[in-house]
Amino acid sequence: MYYDRYLPFYMAHSAPLFYEGESQQEKEFQLIKSYYPEAALRIQEKVEEICDQMDYPGSPIYDEYPDRFTLDQICKKIAGEMETGDLAVASLEELVQVLLFQEIHRRRCRSCRRRYF
Repeated sequence: MYYDRYLPFYMAHSAPLFYEGESQQEKEFQLIKSYYPEAALRIQEKVEEICDQMDYPGSPIYDEYPDRFTLDQICKKIAGEMETGDLAVASLEELVQVLLFQEIHRRRCRSCRRRYF
């Protein structure tokens, strides 16, 4: 490969904007969360609270293949604590499940970012 100008060794392996993509993703996620309706926003806050409590290495969040029964129990626990209001019970559980799985995926991806050279 031909370079028209010489790069010193310390510049060739540096990654000054390595974490810029992560902050941009976080900003986009906050923007998308601002579009959520009121009920979904309350559910998302509860999901984040539950995930904060389970944020340790041996938790079901970080299992390679999470147990479906455990995840369903977590979803039912969150749905039971929320007021149904204008949502039907079945749609409430589905919304909780989607938001929980999205939060688990986001946390797993954030913890697995490593620098490989």
